Amino acid sequence: MQENEDPVIVGRVGGVYGVRGWLKLDSYTRPKENIFTYTPWLVRLDTGWKKVEIEDFQQRGSGRLLVKINGIDSPEQAREYTNCDISVTQEQFPALAEGEFYWHDLIGLEVLNQEQISLGKISDILETGANDVLVIKSTGDRVTKTLIPLVMDVFVKKVDLNGSTMLVEWQSDD
Repeated sequence: MQENEDPVIVGRVGGVYGVRGWLKLDSYTRPKENIFTYTPWLVRLDTGWKKVEIEDFQQRGSGRLLVKINGIDSPEQAREYTNCDISVTQEQFPALAEGEFYWHDLIGLEVLNQEQISLGKISDILETGANDVLVIKSTGDRVTKTLIPLVMDVFVKKVDLNGSTMLVEWQSDD
């Protein structure tokens, strides 16, 4: 991987599955099986990032994902990959329409309300049944968390990725 490429973590390898080198997989993509559309993967081993190709994959039962990495044919070989992050490069993601954003693009943005008061930075996004929720962590003397529904044109008024800011309709707790 080139130094100027920032990998985007899309999942994590779990434990070994079976005797033929299969691995359990935790996907951070939505839907979770989309992780298999982003190939090749970059896997973070103890020695650094390694590019790997997927030989096969399966979805079992209640959504358990399994993957077979090319060239890994035994549990002993597979163990090297357990608990490793799976990443892809930004260029592997499909282009989005105007006004659409990937979650990883929003993490770290400074959130300003309409009075230009900083509420903090986006530290996480929670997936809920109705809509996603932004977790805003304040950066002042007193660290607080604010939860704001990620509803465009209602609570979220503007996203400026170049300026690393998000404008929201929300009152400051101060």
